[in-house]
Amino acid sequence: MCGRYTIVKSAEELEKQFEIDINKEVYQPSYNLAPTQIAPVITNASPKQASFLQWGLIPSWAKDQSIGYNMINARSETLLEKPAFKTSFQNKRCVVLVDGFYEWKNQGKLKIPSYISLTSNKTFALAGLWDSWKNPTGENVSTFTIITTKANTFMQQIHQRMPCIFESNQQIKLWLDENISASEHFSLLQPIENEKMKMHEVSVLVNSPKNNKPSLISHVENFGTLF
Repeated sequence: MCGRYTIVKSAEELEKQFEIDINKEVYQPSYNLAPTQIAPVITNASPKQASFLQWGLIPSWAKDQSIGYNMINARSETLLEKPAFKTSFQNKRCVVLVDGFYEWKNQGKLKIPSYISLTSNKTFALAGLWDSWKNPTGENVSTFTIITTKANTFMQQIHQRMPCIFESNQQIKLWLDENISASEHFSLLQPIENEKMKMHEVSVLVNSPKNNKPSLISHVENFGTLF
């Protein structure tokens, strides 16, 4: 599961690291990016620039956009079994640019949030799929979903699933490559090594998408009341 994340590096830093162009008038850094919001991704259709898509996949054949609320994640093990993901896996792959993501651990009646990032402190990419849907007014709405896999032992402390992480540009290029086989694409969807990840508990203020500030990723020892 991956239901919230951050992307706060400057456009210039992202351009340099991922070798892409970013529309600086559109890009909005976020400490609490949530489903239905617009986010920067790199698609196989435009691998040299950041595209700005809505989080929550709406398949091209969908009757209405509400399906997107249930399509923020896609399980890697069943990509070819789900009609909503099969075509996109074959033709519309993307990566989602993130600095880190949030996950929640059940502790009695509480859900304690943690912030997970790489020990290198670098921005990284999450494997994703995208699609384009035409709304009732005829406007094209491009959306994406984040692919998850079974958690490595590090992530199993708090959850049984985790996003598929690409830490190198080479992995990204392979995922977006239209000239390699499906089996080669599947081989990329593995849990990242435990030692490359770090996490710490954060404030429950992150539970509300209305909260979006640097302090959300700060380590906390005690939890107060909900926003």
